[in-house]
Amino acid sequence: MNTRYFLMLKMLFMRSPMKRADYMRKKGVFHSMGEKVMVTSRKIPLYSRLISIGNNVWMASGVSFITHDVCHFMLNGRKKWDEARFEEKIGCIEIGDNVFIGSDVLILYDVKVGNNVVIAAGSLVNRDVPDNSIVGGVPAKVIGNFEDFAEKRRQYHIQYPANNAKQFVSQECEDIMWELFHRERL
Repeated sequence: MNTRYFLMLKMLFMRSPMKRADYMRKKGVFHSMGEKVMVTSRKIPLYSRLISIGNNVWMASGVSFITHDVCHFMLNGRKKWDEARFEEKIGCIEIGDNVFIGSDVLILYDVKVGNNVVIAAGSLVNRDVPDNSIVGGVPAKVIGNFEDFAEKRRQYHIQYPANNAKQFVSQECEDIMWELFHRERL
């Protein structure tokens, strides 16, 4: 069995995204992987050794790293180009320290994500992301400053009951969150 698929099968049964990241680090799945990394995905990208992940990186569900394309197959299949042979395009991806990558983000090859970065959910990252920035959109563009975001989040305080259930909210917490949601829309 292909090692990549064996590793993904093993990760399928790991509930903790932190343990999953530790397992990937131990197995050398990526070129490098720092400490305090959370990987929710159980999918290992093709050419994963072309990906470097820094320290304190948190990846939500559905994050995809694309280290290659397969356009060469299409180009090589055209009659017009019978003599030409097109090669597969591959490239590296580097993720800096203190990075949050939102759900369903797609990061393409030849991209460096700087330090202290937040990438908004659903973004397509097709060019380098500067340090200390918030990016979002398709394609991703700078939409804010990391320090401003951190300060705004520091001031965010909602009093809701402790939520000890893993990956579920208590009924009491759920009721409070819906009440707040509707109150903000009056």
